[in-house]
Amino acid sequence: MSNVTGWQLLWWVILPYLALATFVIGHIWRYRYDQFGWTSRSTELQEKGWLKWGSPIFHYGTFAAIGGHVLGILIPEAWTRAIGIPENVYHWFSAIAGTAAAIGIIIGVAILAGRRMLIPRVRATTSPVDWLALIVLAVVIVLGIMETIGTGLLGGGYNYRLSVSRWFRGLFAASPDIHDIAHAPLLYQIHATAAWAVLAIWPFSRLVHAWSYPVWYLWRPYIVYRRRAALRPNEPGTSGRRWRKIGSPY
Repeated sequence: MSNVTGWQLLWWVILPYLALATFVIGHIWRYRYDQFGWTSRSTELQEKGWLKWGSPIFHYGTFAAIGGHVLGILIPEAWTRAIGIPENVYHWFSAIAGTAAAIGIIIGVAILAGRRMLIPRVRATTSPVDWLALIVLAVVIVLGIMETIGTGLLGGGYNYRLSVSRWFRGLFAASPDIHDIAHAPLLYQIHATAAWAVLAIWPFSRLVHAWSYPVWYLWRPYIVYRRRAALRPNEPGTSGRRWRKIGSPY
């Protein structure tokens, strides 16, 4: 870590580790002391027309973007090259798939953000922490779209797998190379910073519902409904209904 300034050490090592610690400890605290609040706080009862379109589009686009980040950030370039995927093929696949995911995210966010801001009943259910999370998420999304479409598809491209990705993986190996991220384009640096901010805010917002997906539904037994004709109640001592004292058999 020679020629590394104190500011770079703080920004690219200490703050990311603080964000990760907050992410882990915050989730443990929230689960132990606020399980009733561990929810997305669904607003479907307030409005469902916009929700039924915006939510699936946004979530499917987000899942695709997460898959792209796993492939591009966590998997080294040498691994994809070893299985026969040249870097130029990966670049174009990443740009095209990322653009498709970005379009889905843009449409979904536009619908959900408009719904939350324009419908008073939905807006009233949003806490200050949720607004903060939404703003930081919007920054991450916009920067990611600018990188994918502006730099990757329309621009000259930037091989973040040899810089940002190595720094990110180094954090989990306890040996981050600050030079990898410090010399990356400013757009990628801001994007990485906003991502750490999202992780720090995550445990205290409605984003925790991402860990409550009902996977057990996959092996839950079916609920069987049977229909049968209604029978006349068998009243003792008479063929019809009669008044009787509660708790008395006669």
